[in-house]
Amino acid sequence: MRKLLIILLILGPGARNNCRSQDPFRNHADTLNISGQLSAWGNYNHGNSLPVITGGRYIPALYFGTGTAGNKLIDFEASANVFGTFAFNPFNRSSASGDLKPYRLWARFSDDQLEIRLGLQKINFGSASMLRPLMWFDQMDPRDPLNLTDGVWALLARYYFLNNANIWLWGLYGNEGQRGWELIPSNDKKPEFGGRLQLPIPHGEAALSYHHRYADNRDMIIFSSYHEKIPEDRFGFDARWDLKTGLWIEGSWTRKSIDLGTLTNQEIINAGIDYTFGIGNGLYAVYEHLLVSYDQKAFTFSNRTSFSLLRLSYPVGLFDNAGAIAYFDWTNRKAYAFVTWQRQFDNIMFYIMGYMNPSEYNLPAQTGSENYYSGKGIQLMIVFNH
Repeated sequence: MRKLLIILLILGPGARNNCRSQDPFRNHADTLNISGQLSAWGNYNHGNSLPVITGGRYIPALYFGTGTAGNKLIDFEASANVFGTFAFNPFNRSSASGDLKPYRLWARFSDDQLEIRLGLQKINFGSASMLRPLMWFDQMDPRDPLNLTDGVWALLARYYFLNNANIWLWGLYGNEGQRGWELIPSNDKKPEFGGRLQLPIPHGEAALSYHHRYADNRDMIIFSSYHEKIPEDRFGFDARWDLKTGLWIEGSWTRKSIDLGTLTNQEIINAGIDYTFGIGNGLYAVYEHLLVSYDQKAFTFSNRTSFSLLRLSYPVGLFDNAGAIAYFDWTNRKAYAFVTWQRQFDNIMFYIMGYMNPSEYNLPAQTGSENYYSGKGIQLMIVFNH
């Protein structure tokens, strides 16, 4: 049934920009929106074994919302992710891959203070900007201009108090693979659950988060013992202050109840600052520092890695924007650089991106079966939203 729904969506006109849900319409009129995002890219990297990589993606989406008495809203969203890549070394060898899978598929009930959402959805939170310790349920890459990430099958409830405090409760089930900072996948036959409490503080906000799941390492050959159900608890905290600059701190501690050597405990801490300098049209700068450690005993920080990230963004007129991201791995003494130029033509976006990375690299929480972006290269991307 799910596959049939996706195919019907593909035959329709398509999806909204980034496929984010619309703001609730607090009235009695029904709202129907069918829209789409089509993107295509080409990448050239002379040092790669497959120097030419091309690809395309189409994300069609259907949104329907209906208002009810009492300022309440019932709405639905369904979208699919259709993508493919073709990489080749001219006259030598090539590699192709592609897939069709659901992207979002949820139903929601909400009013002025309460939201309950069920289905395949994006769940993210925290104060950090890019190097996010609380990236528990998504996998967003700061370098991706589309901010794409797979969703999770979940039930999420959020309640917003009148003093701007809010509480989240969630339950997950049937999610395969690894998310965010996970090195061991979840057991998709066991439910996961957790919550978050966010409170206002002077000049900002602070929050505590918790999540429980069962990990499954039976398909991983690096372990000497294998377990179908490994109890795991995550504890998170974050705070942000909006002063003359934006300041934040965010951290996560993950503890497994079974001894798995250095993967028993994981500690991640981030601190950051952002500011817009009064230069020309305004130069926006973000700096973050991240510390990651995997330890047999908690908080010994015996196997740590630290990263710094600097991001700059500058609007060049009304339709152009220049940006750059630089990483530095202090542990391995490796630097990474990424620059981009963005041009907007109504509902068409055009990107030129260049990168200069080590041939072998280990950016935090950047995973994948193949690394097309090692070394030096350039990428062109065009995005059409309708």
